[in-house]
Amino acid sequence: MNAIPARPRRRRLAWACWSFLIAAPLCAGPAFALGAATASPQDYAGVIGLREDYLSAAHWIAQLSDPDRVILDRAGIAAQNARMRQLDGSIHDLRALPATLPRGFVREQIEAISRPPTRTLYDVQGREIGAAQLRAITDNLALGRIVDGRPLQYGLVVHRAALRAFPTGLRAFSSNDDTDIDRFQESALFPGDAVAVLHESADGNWLFVASERYVAWVEKRFVGIGDAAQVFGYGASGPHRVITGATATTAYTPEEPRVSRLQLDMGVRVPVLADWPALQPVNGQQGHVAYVIQLPVRDDDGRLALVPALLPRSQDSSDDYLALTPRNLLTQAFKFLGERYGWGHSYDTRDCSGFVSEVYRSFGVLLPRNTSAQAVSPALDRIAFGEKDGRPRRDAAVDALQVGDLVYIPGHVMMAIGHADGMAWMIHDTAGGSWFGADGKRVPAHLNGVSVTPLQPMMASDTASYVDRITNIQRIRPHTAK
Repeated sequence: MNAIPARPRRRRLAWACWSFLIAAPLCAGPAFALGAATASPQDYAGVIGLREDYLSAAHWIAQLSDPDRVILDRAGIAAQNARMRQLDGSIHDLRALPATLPRGFVREQIEAISRPPTRTLYDVQGREIGAAQLRAITDNLALGRIVDGRPLQYGLVVHRAALRAFPTGLRAFSSNDDTDIDRFQESALFPGDAVAVLHESADGNWLFVASERYVAWVEKRFVGIGDAAQVFGYGASGPHRVITGATATTAYTPEEPRVSRLQLDMGVRVPVLADWPALQPVNGQQGHVAYVIQLPVRDDDGRLALVPALLPRSQDSSDDYLALTPRNLLTQAFKFLGERYGWGHSYDTRDCSGFVSEVYRSFGVLLPRNTSAQAVSPALDRIAFGEKDGRPRRDAAVDALQVGDLVYIPGHVMMAIGHADGMAWMIHDTAGGSWFGADGKRVPAHLNGVSVTPLQPMMASDTASYVDRITNIQRIRPHTAK
């Protein structure tokens, strides 16, 4: 496991994330299709080549000769995750941070993510965000208050929480008629996620934190501060429940509102209080129809506490991470079908890289957060493509795709689910997409959610298809020396 700073080639905790400075939103697929296939009246719901039965995981499972083949067993996944933590610079070892933080190091991390915008931005009402407003936001970074030797603090996230480029809840958009792609939104953290606290905003309402996969600003109210043993000991031993639905929700309780109807997303693992007395109520309700789990909360003084909560048995969960098989990959991915696209985990949903991360998290597999890092991760079985790679090599790779393979184009990732009608089919969380219609004109689609589409007809421009734009294919498979 790497310490901080990391290998000479790249410092940990200082990597390029999605930026509100880029011209087009990641995962948005501005106008993406391919000239060979065209839409017809038979295309289901207007999506090129789609049939209604293609929207079922069962259809794709039925095409497999061995759907229950174990791709990686538990030991293989543990080895894969160890390799990810060792080799991938976007994965951070929080325990390797120094006990006292150098001023320059902290400032470097903040400036890497909190870069002042250089173009006009608009608020949710379509009004221009003015210079004075932007100055107040940047002043809240409190860069002048960074002290040399700040004691490192640890905490646990107590509620699903947005990770922001700046310490503000203000949503910022590139145009005054599009309020989906918030340029200040980076990602999200989930209940039980460990963080290291590096800095605090001037108004005292935000913390600049490092998590295993991201560094950004989070609201202080969503973090309980504890010592290292308490934070890293949370859930370290079983038994557990792993959320296997797209989301699950704890039981409602007026007695303990901090854990009432709390959203837990796919792959979140929580400890079970197996020795809880059967007749002892949990927050006003007996636990015989639920699992008594332990969740972190933030006390009034900001300190971390651990309390019991109920996870109803009606909620989709398992006593361990699922077996990594083609059947389970398809089943898990299709649980998100139709969920609205959420840039940077907005809307309590997820985006393209968040979608594939959470699918694989239900098997206990660790992936980098962003497409840019996922696509080039040295810890995965990667096939890279460059400008000199023509269609024959690309087509051969597409023909060889297996269930669960991740296909990357600039700013977007898709997961392979099978082949049909001479095409590879993908499930992906996308804001857009396009293809050529029967009249030869490109048909723009506002898919804006987890969708099933063929790969080959999708277009990145009038002349470049998704296949032309493939940069990498990543595979979670048994590791072989290269």
